[in-house]
Amino acid sequence: MAHDAPAAAGGPTKLVIRNIGLILSGDLARPILDADTVVAEGGRITAIGREKDVDTEGATTLIDANGTTLTPGLIDSHVHPVAGDWTPRQSQMNWIDSSLHGGVTTMISAGEVHYPGRAKDVVGLKALAITAQRSFDAFRPSGVKVHAGAPVIENEMVEDDFKELAAAGVKLLGEVGLGGVKDGPTARKMVGWARKYGIQSTIHTGGPSIPGSGLIDKDVVLEADTDVVGHINGGHTALPDNQIRCICEGCKRGLEIVHNGNERSALYTLRIARELGELNRVILGTDGPAGSGVQPLGILRMVSMLSSLGELPAEEAFCLATGNTARMRALDCGIIEVGRAADFVLMDKAQHSPGVTLLDSVRLGDLPGVCMTVIDGIVRTQRSRNTPPAGRMPVVVKG
Repeated sequence: MAHDAPAAAGGPTKLVIRNIGLILSGDLARPILDADTVVAEGGRITAIGREKDVDTEGATTLIDANGTTLTPGLIDSHVHPVAGDWTPRQSQMNWIDSSLHGGVTTMISAGEVHYPGRAKDVVGLKALAITAQRSFDAFRPSGVKVHAGAPVIENEMVEDDFKELAAAGVKLLGEVGLGGVKDGPTARKMVGWARKYGIQSTIHTGGPSIPGSGLIDKDVVLEADTDVVGHINGGHTALPDNQIRCICEGCKRGLEIVHNGNERSALYTLRIARELGELNRVILGTDGPAGSGVQPLGILRMVSMLSSLGELPAEEAFCLATGNTARMRALDCGIIEVGRAADFVLMDKAQHSPGVTLLDSVRLGDLPGVCMTVIDGIVRTQRSRNTPPAGRMPVVVKG
């Protein structure tokens, strides 16, 4: 488990990645870019184009992509961190680092609910949220950006509690419904307070995930009006199809599909979003660590499933795990665009996949091989220890 050192500690940095075979932008409006070179300085993208047309001089790190595919770093929109790179749910260390080896460079907390002895009184839950926000802001396991500090709301909270949390730097709510607030009117009132102070909200959707949680149905989801409909495909138990359709049609909020949910309901949600012409609302998470364990390849598996079984072009499926989430969560990563954070994954089709190209292999249901991850313009991992081996590998020429 590695602590992240500040990117600027060693002086100015310039990353050049050249000889890229395919660039997936993460943007549904233009999912494939006509370029073979990306340049980043000081951890931010400064140029995208053909090598002959961009300034590659003075690179402190030079990578020959060797024809592999460049994507934005994958974003897991739904995790439950606790302390550093440890999860008591499965008594496992280094689960975040393992997810980095699955291409995930950013994670969003849906509540630190697995914290042993988690406080449920107002003072305690605020203290836990602020502590989590502070600790993950200062400590990035293997460089992964974990946006944490997501309090689980309780009935005793008042507006000033949300104002205090926001002033302390808290920007997220844990899943509404995991605490004592399970009715629509109370949830809507507190979600409104959170939104007033710039705190984004998510709601538990579906049946109980673990003992102690409960059913949250369409009526509560629609009345609460959270910014994201958390695991609309259940975590694990999904709502009936007619309720899922009602939610999709009845609000314009984010529709989060998770790995630890009902796969048939995930595909059903995808189909409705496409019917509505609102694929931009769909984002992906794992909902781990959970009873199912830790899923380092969970986001890649979701991309592959939605492409192969949901008949979604692979380049668009990657957008659900990158740019869609970045825009929904107001992040500066997730899209290959000048000015955004230089968070990338280099990948290629897995060795011996019947797919002709990476996109073809994903459409056939195979996972790609992750070759390298980059966060803030710094190489964090090379050959993944978790994915199948890639057909080709990039080379760090300098740096």
